[in-house]
Amino acid sequence: MAGKIITVAQQKGGAGKTTLTAHLAVAWMQAGKKVALVDIDPQGSLTRWYQTRTAALEGKVDLIHSQITGWRTQKEVERVAKENDLVVIDSPPHAETEARIAVRVASLVVVPIQPSPMDFWATQPTLDLSKQEKVKVLLVLNRMPTRSKMTEQLVSEIRGLLTPPAVDMAETRVGNRIAYAGALLSGRAVTEIDRHSKAAEEMNALAAEILRRI
Repeated sequence: MAGKIITVAQQKGGAGKTTLTAHLAVAWMQAGKKVALVDIDPQGSLTRWYQTRTAALEGKVDLIHSQITGWRTQKEVERVAKENDLVVIDSPPHAETEARIAVRVASLVVVPIQPSPMDFWATQPTLDLSKQEKVKVLLVLNRMPTRSKMTEQLVSEIRGLLTPPAVDMAETRVGNRIAYAGALLSGRAVTEIDRHSKAAEEMNALAAEILRRI
């Protein structure tokens, strides 16, 4: 039986796709899942993190990784899905060929969205693409600052995008924490550096929630 494919997508660059992809993959790996990463973002940030991780852990990364673009994308994703429990795709920040393929093959599209007008406006193309491909979407509030009137107003606007079950919002919110960037810099994830930190707790909670939804 083929593994589940989770595509992390967002039209806007800088929304935290790669950070979320890497941390979720490690959380699932720690939960006993066999996880494969597929980087189809031309920036290759996930690949750079994987290379850093490989060097830091002397090759014992416990994750499969592929970097690929173009017409071979779907075939590669389907291949690794046969050999792993979960495949996590870091997609490019534009709704072009690779992004469409990544959405089409997904069991679920995870869309990180920061509480900012730019992220809110940039989310619609991903929702439209997912609707065209008939794939469910889970919005994840990402880099959430300390509660403020503006933040809650934007969250209220984001809720207006929801049309469950096709488009839903994760109960777990990811905070705006320096720990995420610091962990990636060392080729690791927050759940490996400090399992009892707030960052680790919320990432484990999000990883568990996504598994329940698929």
